Formats: sequence, C-alpha cells, structure tokens
Amino acid sequence: MPENKTILVTGGSGLVGKAIQTVVQSEEQQGEKWIFLSSKDADLCDYEATKSIFEKHKPTHVIHLAAMVGGLFHNMSHNLDFLRKNLHMNDNVLQVSFETGVKKVVSCLSTCIFPDKTAYPIDETMVHNGPPHSSNFGYSYAKRMIDVMNQAYCDQQGCIFTSVIPCNVFGPHDNYNPDSSHVIPGLIKKLFDVMQQNGETFTVMGTGKPLRQFIYSFDLAKLIVWVLRDYNEVDPIILSVDEESEVSIKQLAEELAKAFGFKGQIIFDSSKADGQYKKTASNSKLRRYLPDFQFTPFSQAIQESVDWYKENHTIARN
Repeated sequence: MPENKTILVTGGSGLVGKAIQTVVQSEEQQGEKWIFLSSKDADLCDYEATKSIFEKHKPTHVIHLAAMVGGLFHNMSHNLDFLRKNLHMNDNVLQVSFETGVKKVVSCLSTCIFPDKTAYPIDETMVHNGPPHSSNFGYSYAKRMIDVMNQAYCDQQGCIFTSVIPCNVFGPHDNYNPDSSHVIPGLIKKLFDVMQQNGETFTVMGTGKPLRQFIYSFDLAKLIVWVLRDYNEVDPIILSVDEESEVSIKQLAEELAKAFGFKGQIIFDSSKADGQYKKTASNSKLRRYLPDFQFTPFSQAIQESVDWYKENHTIARN
C-alpha cells in the first residue's frame, strides 16, 4: 500500500493550481488527499494565519505556488512590495512546514530569477551567479531566497524542501488584468477587446523581438506532480520546454491572431520596454529524468487558452 499523503497546495486557485487540480482529478489517486488553498483561506504573509491553516489541514506534503506576481511593468513599479510580501510568505510556509513535520515541500520559482548577464542556456547551477534583471529584482531575490532556505533547512534540519523553476507559464484561469498580467494573458485580453470592438489594429508593447520559452499550464502541472512524488533532490530543477521551442513575441502575437481569427494589422510599439531580450533555459536535467515527456504543441495550447478565455471572460481575473 502506498503511504497516505495529504497535499496542501498554496495558491491553489491560480493558473498552476487550477491546472494541478485538473490533472490530479483525471488520475486514479491512491492514498492522496489534495487540498487547494486560495488567498481567501489564509494570509500567508502572516505567521499565525499560516500556522493555523496548517494545523487545520495537517499536510504531509506541500506544493507552494502562492506568490505576489505580475508582468514586466507591474514589477518595475512595485519592486519593494514584491520583495517584502514574497519573503514573508515564503519564510512562513517553509518554517511552518518544518514545525508541523511536513515531509516534503515543492516551491515554485521562475526563470526570471537568473542573472541578467549570463551565458545561455541557463541551468540550475547558475541561479546565484550575479544580479537579476533590474526590472524585477524584488521578486527575483525573494524567489532566489527559497533556494537558499531549502539548502539551509536541509543542512541544519534534514528537510526535503526543493523547488522547481518553470519558464513562462500560460493557460486557462490566468490573470488577465492589464496592470499585472504576464505577456500571453495580457495579449489575449487585449486582442479579445479589439475583436469585441471590431478593431483593425492589435498593438503589442515593445519591438516583438524578445525570445521566450512558454510552457502550457497543464504540462507544468503534470511535471510538478511528478516532482512531488518522485524527485528527491534539494537542488532545484528547471521545468521548461526544449530550447528549440523558444518563440519571439512577434511569433506569439501572430499565433494569437490566428487563434482569434484576427485579420487586421499587428503593430509593435517600440517606444515601450522589451525587458530581457532572452532568458533561454536548459531542460537537460529534466530530460535526464523524463526523456520521453511530450509537451503540448504551442499552437494547440494557445488555441485552447484563447478558447477558454472567450468562453469564460466574464468570470476571468480581468
């Protein structure tokens, strides 16, 4: 008989949390009880509130997804908020996990934590090799500290606390708010609004030249569940599509236009910031573990994400 696990997912109502929920509900679960928390359940920036929710659910395992997150322009103007809130949240979740005897914690980082000036492709050994891009240093340093804490909890207390580093995630249940969204949901909402108004131009901020790796939320969810069950290193693991799957923002805009059936003109506003030109990540460590993992084709994942938003835009996080 497999051991009984109670798995607490912080940030369980967000993009990745909802995808994990869909993935585990489609499986035949053996000895696993899944609890998905939202920000309404507890303020994880508050130690007592964090301890209370852990004592209520008594998790044996934790997937820590909760974070203050946002796109490029939101980060640029709120670095202090991103730093303080994420530091408080992460410290509380890991400390309470230790205090309550949680056997394993999997925290979610981001490829934006890597040094701004670096060799490519980036890999797991390079996280602390230099400062992150100045546009999001608050979020990046707070997330980097999870890796530092994981190592310290392992060294001093023997804890198996680890982390995953996804590339840019997208899919249903994303955040579409123009002030705080990431690039794909932000552009989905923008083009949806253009289509609603029978507009003929779709304006994308920046030159369209930056390159990004994008992972579909359901693919990431499957990989995080695998990490929880089978990955036992404390060192982080990059969960990313292959390097050759990198696309430019221009290609992304064209893919979205195709998915919406938009026949108008795409315009790139080069007066707006591009952010980092590229942050190509190597998934060779993941491929050593899972050489045959199949990622959803980008065009299919974009189409499904667009279709979801068109059907759910009235209840989406706009």
